Parts: sequence; C-alpha cells; structure tokens
Amino acid sequence: MGILTGALYGLLLVYLGGWYVGKWTGNFSLLLFILSVVTLAYWLAERFHFAPQRAAAAKVLEEQEAARRAQLAAQGITKVDTDIAPAREKLLMQPWWLDWTAGLFPVILAVFLLRSFLFEPFKIPSGSMIPTLLVGDLILVNKYHYGVRLPVINKKIIANHEPQRGDVMVFRFPRDTSVDYIKRVVGLPGDEVSFRSQKLYVNGQLVPTEPSPPPGFYDETTLRYYPEFKEKLGEVEHRILLDPNAQRLFGADGAYAFPHRENCRYSAEGVTCKVPEGHYFMMGDNRDNSEDSRFWGFVPDENIVGKAFFVWMNFGNPKRIGSFQ
Repeated sequence: MGILTGALYGLLLVYLGGWYVGKWTGNFSLLLFILSVVTLAYWLAERFHFAPQRAAAAKVLEEQEAARRAQLAAQGITKVDTDIAPAREKLLMQPWWLDWTAGLFPVILAVFLLRSFLFEPFKIPSGSMIPTLLVGDLILVNKYHYGVRLPVINKKIIANHEPQRGDVMVFRFPRDTSVDYIKRVVGLPGDEVSFRSQKLYVNGQLVPTEPSPPPGFYDETTLRYYPEFKEKLGEVEHRILLDPNAQRLFGADGAYAFPHRENCRYSAEGVTCKVPEGHYFMMGDNRDNSEDSRFWGFVPDENIVGKAFFVWMNFGNPKRIGSFQ
C-alpha cells in the first residue's frame, strides 16, 4: 500500500506540475472531488480494517506479555524489567501512507464542500473590471446565491435568487468552460441590449451615467488617469471606465461565431443583441478594454458559478479589502 500511495502522490505532482507550467488545463473542482473519493476510501480502510488490525496485534502483544509475567510469577519471579509500551505504541502507530491519505480526508472533504456549496476564492487576472476590481484582487464568490449546484457537473438542484442587472458574476467562459470569467450582468433573458457610440441601452432605455469628478481613475500599472463615470444598472450604482476618445470597431468581423449569434446586429457604431431565454449578456466595467458578450456572445445559465461580493486580500494594496458592487 505504501508503494501504491507513493505512486498516486507522484501522479498528483505530475498533474499539478503540468498544470502550473501550462502543459494542460486543470479542473480544480474535479481534482478536489477525486481527492475526496480517494482519501475516503483510505479513511474507510483505516477505520474498518487497518486500525482494528493494529489494535488486534497490540492486544496479542499484551496477552503474550501477561502470559509471560504469569509464568514468571508462578516461578516466584515478580520483578520484570521489560516494558512493552514502546512496542505497543509502534504497533498502533499509523503508517505514513495512511497519515497522508486517511488523515487528510476530513480536511479535503471540508474544503470540497465549502468551495462547492458556500464560497470559492478567485484571483482577478486582468483589468477588464477596473475600477471595480483591480488586477491582483483576491475575491470571494457566493456559490449558493444563484442556487445550489452539484459540483463538477455544475447542475442546479435547488433554485435561489435569479441574476439581476448590475450583479458581478463569475461564470464559465462559453468558448472554454475550463476557464472562469468575471463580468457584470447587463442583460437578462428577453432583454435587448445595445452598446452604440459608447452608450449603453437596455430595452431601448439609455442607462444613466454621470462623469466622476476629475482627474478620474488613476491606474498605477500604466501611471495615467482614465475618464471615470458612475453608472446605474438596475438597482446597482457602480463605476465604469469609458474613454470618449477611444475608437473600437464593432463590425461583424470583430466578433466570434457563437450560439444565437443571429440575435445580434453589428455596425460600425456598436452592437445590438436580443438576449435568448436562459442566457445573460455580460460586460466588463472597463468598457474599452474588456472582451465580453459584445464579442463572444451570451452566457448560458448552466455556466454560472456564483456572485462575486468581497475582496478578501490584495497583497499589493491591503486597503482594497472589503465588499463591492
């Protein structure tokens, strides 16, 4: 069993190493599930086979020692110097391969359940959600806000809140579901969303915006200021970056092929899309530097991961810790 456990750990290290250097794409939810199942098997084997086996061996040792002492006592020898305590402890000691499998099962199971049904941590890798979220922000995502989903297959089994306009949502990227994206919900099923001449319309109504006081948002990575606006989307008021001088082409050639692409109309000034049932239209708050539903289409409900709500750490700027909208 020790050799088998060593081989399993070797495979795990190879998998993690290849994932880290980009040789293949990892699935952390699936990995946690497999680790939970494997360590459960070891825990059950320890609980019902190996531990009783070691206890039985220790009992045999105790009985042999008791018989030996009784035999010596019958011969008039009452003082015996031998101590079986170290030998007994050695027999009862859990071997390393059980300590590193069965012993880790409760911890791995707790992490799996917490991450699957309650909260999951994410790191912001890009600037598409500036100024709401910065590169390096470590955030928490509420996994049950939009309903309870089975881990790995992400199938909803218990409904909860429906996504609302203005929510910051983490979802599986429709073009590669092994990658998680974070954007803001702009369009709900049945909505018509237009982004024309850098103005956002939902169901024909202009989404209200107002410029923030100058000098705007200062980006420490580029060492420059960007025009910042306050936007009210649904019941949520939040900040966006929108450069009136930026030029971005929205012709049909600038968008990917995606399901329900026939629901979108592209022109030089922007894009208009009718959101299909069971789908959502997502946009980044950094409107001129976000590849989102304007380019790769709609997010189906089954791709939803959860609602982002809290920055729990940014090692470069601890003042970032706190809730956000």
